[in-house]
Amino acid sequence: MIDSNLHNTPLFSALDDEAAIALKQSMTQQMVKKGQDLFKEGDAGDRLYVVTEGKIKLSHSSGDGRESLLMVLGPGDMFGELSLFDPGPRTATATAVTDSQVLGLGNHDLHAWLAGRPEVSKSLLKALAHRLRRTNETMSDLVFADVPGRVAKALLELGEKFGTKTSDGLYVHHDLTQEELAQLVGASRETVNKALADFASRGWVKLETRSVEILDVERLSKRAR
Repeated sequence: MIDSNLHNTPLFSALDDEAAIALKQSMTQQMVKKGQDLFKEGDAGDRLYVVTEGKIKLSHSSGDGRESLLMVLGPGDMFGELSLFDPGPRTATATAVTDSQVLGLGNHDLHAWLAGRPEVSKSLLKALAHRLRRTNETMSDLVFADVPGRVAKALLELGEKFGTKTSDGLYVHHDLTQEELAQLVGASRETVNKALADFASRGWVKLETRSVEILDVERLSKRAR
């Protein structure tokens, strides 16, 4: 049987169990240590990946050396699929936030799967459309939303992906440093810390090292709008 996280990825969701198992067997498992780059921005893109364990961050560097954090991925998330439809240099750097494990599939092997299974191509294109929609939403947030609103939204998104329900709320062990969290919302660390401190003083969140417990999801959601 295929793990539920893996089966829900766009690459596997359109396949029956037998085909999904065969596809997984054709993929290459790779361990990535915390802080290690899986690939760098500008590298040749020749395969896509699916996270099976840990957390992977995708980041982009500007010409003056500043870094922005595009997203944090966890088990079941797929990335690198852009190279399938538009071969060329990687547009981001993929780095392990924690010790992680990924499954990789080369473009040549993937094309063989897509040739006889149009439903997989459709699923992948849907995933790309979702990624584009998310990128447009992020750009809009950077223009129209204030920093506290972006911080609130980022915490909720991290909670949706990595959160665990507790008696008090939602515990989110995101494993990000203060600087990485600031990069994720496109603001300075000082401004983000100020927003977090304000949320904590209102009783909406409880702050811990590389984690947060969301105590009032409703109010945080309203602040994120």
